[in-house]
Amino acid sequence: MSLKNKVAIVTGGNSGIGQAIVLELARQGARTVIDYVANPDATVALEQEICKLGNQCIGVDADVSQVADLQKLVDAAVSKFGRLDIMVNNAGIETRTSVLDTTEDQYDSVMRINLKSAFFGTQLAAQQMIKQGGGGRIINITSVHEDWPMPGNTAYCLSKGGMRMLTRTAGVELGPHDILVVGVGPGAVETPINDSTMDDPSKLKKLDSAIPLGRMARPEEIANVAAFLAGDAATYLTATTIFADGGLMQSSVGL
Repeated sequence: MSLKNKVAIVTGGNSGIGQAIVLELARQGARTVIDYVANPDATVALEQEICKLGNQCIGVDADVSQVADLQKLVDAAVSKFGRLDIMVNNAGIETRTSVLDTTEDQYDSVMRINLKSAFFGTQLAAQQMIKQGGGGRIINITSVHEDWPMPGNTAYCLSKGGMRMLTRTAGVELGPHDILVVGVGPGAVETPINDSTMDDPSKLKKLDSAIPLGRMARPEEIANVAAFLAGDAATYLTATTIFADGGLMQSSVGL
């Protein structure tokens, strides 16, 4: 499988799942635009790693909750590499708060970064793909919680449920343009967002026991799914979500 000469944007691309996706796309030949809003040193280190692979990339400081900054990412891809073929809407946050105690600011932050960015990232990427011709891929990194309730994390679940319907509706709308829209729904993944669980042996043991494969996913395992969806082997997948959860959603073991 090769993504040679393809150009990709990955939001939230300098850490966690996003970083793993950037690296895997680069390994397969894609030129990448790495979005970040914090830890520029991590972006520089990632750029250097990609250069060692013999590939091209650029880091762009862009706040994906702002439509103008999303446009900046698209413009950077076209200015540097001439086109855009793959958009990965990966950026996300959570507050771990319930419907009873989530504040307006917390709610707005989650929706802006998780859902608004995916909606307008999809819109702007699709507009560019239609303009240049040849179709494209839009990959939304959602969660098992687009479908599976997580009490105590309500705004996050709501944002991922919105991404579910964005994926399905945009996939239908953009199909005539040969733009495929697919979600990737990870379960628990070894990333900073899950540090509180990984740092607590009792919580980690309970989580692992609920996963049929007995462990959390590694970021690169999610990245492999995203890269597959970006490639030539996934030309008949759209308007759906691929769950990469180690069987968690089908488990009878409660969390």
